Amino acid sequence: MRTTEYYPVLMTDDVAGTVAFYQQYFPFERAFAIDWYVHLAWKDDPKVNLAIVDGRHDSIPEAGRGTVSGLILNFEVEDVDAEYERLAAAGLPIVQEVRSEPFGQRHFISQDPNGVLIDIITLIEPSPEFAALFAG
Repeated sequence: MRTTEYYPVLMTDDVAGTVAFYQQYFPFERAFAIDWYVHLAWKDDPKVNLAIVDGRHDSIPEAGRGTVSGLILNFEVEDVDAEYERLAAAGLPIVQEVRSEPFGQRHFISQDPNGVLIDIITLIEPSPEFAALFAG
């Protein structure tokens, strides 16, 4: 299979509120919008996309309808500490404080209005035992 694009689609019962959240705290702009579906693209990198859909819409098979759960969105950034300061000051909920991990990440975790976890990450040097596990 050759893909042309890949992006997560968050199912919610509040499309407008979820879109507003991602546009307020992250540099997403609307690429396409109707009342039940909004496609967002990162302002500086249109390859970074996120879609929001009404989880009750009939385009979703009945067995899969609902809202999103059990999901973490990862955003790798240049300066996690600066993003932590910016987002914490803006009132974004912080569910895990910024910390460095031996597997090669400095990160913190926030949460969107649907309960989706948002992991903001800067890659750092992993510990020797984790460095040995990376391919290549």
